Amino acid sequence: MTDPECLFCKIAEKRIPASIVYEDADLVAFKDIFPKAPVHLVLVPRTHLASLEALTPATAPLVARMALAAAQLARELGIAESGYRFLSNCGPDAGQTVAHLHFHLMGGAPLGEKIP
Repeated sequence: MTDPECLFCKIAEKRIPASIVYEDADLVAFKDIFPKAPVHLVLVPRTHLASLEALTPATAPLVARMALAAAQLARELGIAESGYRFLSNCGPDAGQTVAHLHFHLMGGAPLGEKIP
């Protein structure tokens, strides 16, 4: 199920353009339009879930699939050996700006201790 008004649902359905670097039946990964690192991708499930708080036992396997896809992309993009960050902001206080579950994959330079 998707939300017709959700930005990330629109990207996953290719109703608006994005630099998609990976997709399968359940997931889409695309370049962040405001990158915080040399490699900065956003991974989203095609199913609309507002955040990690919306996960259920039935939808929880999507997070594992996203982590596996992130690790694969990190290897393909040459950032796996030096290290990368894979994170999800959950709610406004954490900095979540789009109410669709998503993870950021960032790397390609030292990111420091703080999250950008």
